Parts: sequence; structure tokens; C-alpha cells
Amino acid sequence: MDRVEKLIGEINGTMTIEEMPLTKQDKARLRKCLTGKTSYDEMVKRLVKKHTVRTDR
Repeated sequence: MDRVEKLIGEINGTMTIEEMPLTKQDKARLRKCLTGKTSYDEMVKRLVKKHTVRTDR
């Protein structure tokens, strides 16, 4: 098992203990960050934008 998959497995284990296992999308986002395809800051910006409710409509 490579380093990235091991880290994702450890994160998933911790999240599962808290009854919040990672989704396939979560794991894909982590892979992108861990492999340098996107930065953590950029991923956070994308998630904030995705989950922000606009009230000016």
C-alpha cells in the first residue's frame, strides 16, 4: 500500500470511529491534495463555495 492510500485509510478509520466515515468523494478530494494536484487551500475554497447557501436570491 502506498503512502497516500495508507494516510487515507488512517483518516477514514478515525472518522469511522466518530461515526463519520469518508465517502468516495472525500477520498478522491484527499488524493488530489495529497498528490499535489490541488492545494488544501483551493480544496477548502471549493468546498465552502459548494456548501454556502446564497441568501440574496
